[in-house]
Amino acid sequence: MMWAITRRKVAAGASSTLGIGQSLGRIRPAAVASAPRGYITTTTVNETLHLGRGSKLVRHFGHHGCSINLKPVRDVILFPQTGFPIQTWSRLFSSDSGDLVDAVVPFMGESITDGTLANFLKKPGDHVDIDEPIAQVETDKVTIDVASPEAGVIQKFVAKEGDTVEPGTKIAVISKSAKGLTHVAPSEKTPSKAASEPDPSEKEKVEKQMPKAETLPKEMPKEKPKAPSPPQSRPSATEPQLPPKERERRVPMTRLRKRVATRLKDSQNTFAMLTTFNEVDMTNLMKLRSDYKDAFVEKHGVKLGLMSGFIKAAVSGLQNQPIINAVIDGDDIIYRDYIDISIAVGTPKGLVVPVIRNAARMNFAEIEKEINTLAKKANDGSISIDEMAGGSFTISNGGVYGSLLSTPIINPPQSAILGMHSIVNRPMVVGGEIVSRPMMYIALTYDHRLIDGREAVFFLRRIKDVVEDPRRLLLDI
Repeated sequence: MMWAITRRKVAAGASSTLGIGQSLGRIRPAAVASAPRGYITTTTVNETLHLGRGSKLVRHFGHHGCSINLKPVRDVILFPQTGFPIQTWSRLFSSDSGDLVDAVVPFMGESITDGTLANFLKKPGDHVDIDEPIAQVETDKVTIDVASPEAGVIQKFVAKEGDTVEPGTKIAVISKSAKGLTHVAPSEKTPSKAASEPDPSEKEKVEKQMPKAETLPKEMPKEKPKAPSPPQSRPSATEPQLPPKERERRVPMTRLRKRVATRLKDSQNTFAMLTTFNEVDMTNLMKLRSDYKDAFVEKHGVKLGLMSGFIKAAVSGLQNQPIINAVIDGDDIIYRDYIDISIAVGTPKGLVVPVIRNAARMNFAEIEKEINTLAKKANDGSISIDEMAGGSFTISNGGVYGSLLSTPIINPPQSAILGMHSIVNRPMVVGGEIVSRPMMYIALTYDHRLIDGREAVFFLRRIKDVVEDPRRLLLDI
């Protein structure tokens, strides 16, 4: 241990005292002899510094008659002390013992600062393995699992369901040994004791309430005449009868639902949305799928659906009308030279929109595989934020739910969205004859600030041509 003592010579000539440690002792002479200007007589100062418990260091200064330099001089003298006791301070944490480990909320993404603790997958006292999920945190976009950092027993939960948590927030304490189970039993026994103790108090309450009950009949006759209020409500028989509050349930919105609601409302308030419609004869595309579905599955290991045909048609339409793939940014228009197609997927927790990257470079099999992978992740809740970020154009297939016609809402910051609907056999005139054909209505909602009706109609017309005759994709016509 090193103690630094500073000695300063000044014109006035003085000595200071220092106290270090838990107790400060200060011994200073009563007076210092005065001397003529420029000189000072011999002065001896003894200073005692108490260190630790009972240890002390005595410092002696001797000043002899000499000329004083008017310029301050500062000397630093280091005294090595080796025989004195050193007192240390320490703080004990649960992790010092090596038995308790904290489970914290992991990093949730660059654009996500907090989330809601949705539910716990385990209970206090349960055994968990390393990296086993113990809780779920719901964010604006995805649901993230909080995994156990070590194998052990959950001792207690620090946070509660519904709390807002941030990355690094501690939610549980895990014991590597099975000692955490011992505290659970007392909590189960205490209710039985508590249940047996209130018996005498309940008896006193009953006795106190008995006289009140006797006084009630005396007051009841006075209140009975006021009870017949139905005659007053007879004139207002035309008013609607609201259901009682007991038949209503108030459930807080999930963060994903609130995020979707905010984005859709912002879309309505920002864009000058206009929707145009067309209808598509699905005969040739459905025949193509039925003819090659078995060979397609055998080679690629995935079923051939209708969505891949519409994605290829949308890519062709976006290449012919680049303005549909553009977006307004302030006073500028950003033209995207890539095509990332967002697919709207409905899940039990809400609507998510995973993105198919570089759809223009993919064939039918690659598109179908990517759709299946993203759809499974969306339904399982394991889809990541990166898989939903971006996207230059969105396709929403309401036909899987039986929707005949709709006007989809633009997914910002995009400028257009294509809506697919159910296939219905309708009478159509083909070659001068009325025949039954499987028809689908398609809708394009676009930002009229950027896209004119001409480009929107040409875009839908291109999709209609490609879907009705998929051979156009091979010939690029």
